[in-house]
Amino acid sequence: TTGPNILVDATKAVQYLNEIKDSFVAAFQWATKEGVLCEENMRSIRFNILDVVLHADAVHRGGGQIIPTARRVLYAACMTAQPRLMEPVYLVEIQTPEQAMGGIYGVLNRRRGHVIGEEQRPGTPLYNVKAYLPVMESFGFTADLRAGTSGQAFPQCVFDHWQLMNGDPLEPGSKLEQVVLATRKRKGLSEGVPPLDRFLDKL
Repeated sequence: TTGPNILVDATKAVQYLNEIKDSFVAAFQWATKEGVLCEENMRSIRFNILDVVLHADAVHRGGGQIIPTARRVLYAACMTAQPRLMEPVYLVEIQTPEQAMGGIYGVLNRRRGHVIGEEQRPGTPLYNVKAYLPVMESFGFTADLRAGTSGQAFPQCVFDHWQLMNGDPLEPGSKLEQVVLATRKRKGLSEGVPPLDRFLDKL
């Protein structure tokens, strides 16, 4: 299937691997749909399968055994690979007269936005300003913009792309850790990111 992540078979001469292929892909899709930090979709991640040791008895190679185990392995690999959060970003198009441009820049700077282009519309006193604005900062943006430009600017927002958020979500006390904890609390998940030893098989 197509998606933003990739699972690569980098193994050499592993017996019975083709029997568990479907189960492993199912585990991969489950894990990437509910990521390890706060059960959100994963993006732009490549997993390499380096080695697999499978039981000789076919009974112990069923989906019931493989899927949960493979999912735990993928989660543990994520935790050890410095996971990061991504946030959606709007492309904002603003129509405004020239005298209101200063107010637009002020509002965008306060909300982590940045202008990527401005051009005058031929034959009119209006300018078209294009900017990127994180979705997280977009709530109340229109009202803020009207207040900052005396009601002269008219914004339109459309989703454009995902971008990495600065910082480490596993660092205690960081802003991203608060985002992760708030998301987990909202979804009714256990408090705190699960520690690495939770994904170990305990005999």
